[in-house]
Amino acid sequence: MGPSTTLHDLIGIEHCKQGFYQELQQKVELLKTSNLELEKRRQEMQAVLDGITDLMVVLSEDMRILTINHVFKDWFADEDPVGRYCYEVFRNNLSICENCPAIRSLDRDEIVKDLAIYKVNGRYRQFEIIASPLKTEPTGERQVLLFKRDVTLDKEFQAQFYQAEKMATVGTLAAGVAHEINNPLTAISGFAEGLKRRISRLEDHPDKELLADFSEYTEIILKECGRCRDIVQTLLSFSRPVAASQRPVDLNRCIRDTLFILKHHFKGQQQITLKTDLEEQLPHIIGDESQLKQVIINLLTNAVDATRGGGTIVVQTCSGDRGSVVLVVEDNGDGIAPEMVDKLFEPFFTTKPVGQGVGIGLSTCYSIVKNHRGEISVESTLGEGTSFLVTLPGVSND
Repeated sequence: MGPSTTLHDLIGIEHCKQGFYQELQQKVELLKTSNLELEKRRQEMQAVLDGITDLMVVLSEDMRILTINHVFKDWFADEDPVGRYCYEVFRNNLSICENCPAIRSLDRDEIVKDLAIYKVNGRYRQFEIIASPLKTEPTGERQVLLFKRDVTLDKEFQAQFYQAEKMATVGTLAAGVAHEINNPLTAISGFAEGLKRRISRLEDHPDKELLADFSEYTEIILKECGRCRDIVQTLLSFSRPVAASQRPVDLNRCIRDTLFILKHHFKGQQQITLKTDLEEQLPHIIGDESQLKQVIINLLTNAVDATRGGGTIVVQTCSGDRGSVVLVVEDNGDGIAPEMVDKLFEPFFTTKPVGQGVGIGLSTCYSIVKNHRGEISVESTLGEGTSFLVTLPGVSND
């Protein structure tokens, strides 16, 4: 028989059990505290992520979407992008985009910034993109983090400010030139009127032919002075502040004034034929005359640029539905590629070569027409021509 178990032995075992349970309980408390701390940090991190207003996407090396943040659902509510290719989701393409910032970021192993235009909820929007390579996974796979910030409004405000500043400068210059021209013009007109009165007193002059010539010359001087005054008044109408109060405006008169100013511009384009078809008794519209002339100038100069090789520009007005007024500027020039048509009214987007346009003309037209509670649209076929249609609410001429 083995040695008998003593009371001391039993007490020792119980003491060991008690120590084990106490140590286990302490471990459990430490784990609870650690879990609470981790949960707190997780909530803080989630709050930071939820506070990010930029769309955030993690991409795999082959451009598959691995993770998204909550902003994605705000932009693409009906899509589950995880596992799909980014170029498929954002661009509706079948292959990697040319000059992709994510690919460049992985290749260079550095942060890459870029600008891009995507169609979101039926409208093209501009995004600032930041691509940042992430640490290589244990499996050796590389990943890239993309931030996409919607800067459409920023670009629109920037374009409006740029255009307003430019028009304010042009307006100030036009007003100054107009007033400077008025001074000598008044003198020329006054002396011509004086000559006309004196010539009328020389009825008995023996050289009737010379008298007739002088009379004709003074009439031409007075006529040209009147023409110059019309130009000055038109320039002054362009120089009015952008925020001028809206009042009834005759769109046909705006078109005639604008064509009058651009007459010299069209004379230099002899291969271009300009046709007008303006409906008589057209309803007035409530608007800012100087801003509406900006729209007409931009549409006409774009048409001229599209038909430099020769062609026809048609300017037409007519009454539309529900008392509206319709302006159409149409050309049979180069036309616009289908993929570019939807982007025409985006700020700083231009189809012109570098140095020939900054891409704010049509975006300004869009803003002005919208501010007049109207609509502007475009139809174009590459190689056949382009037609811009502006619809504005009309008012009765009574």
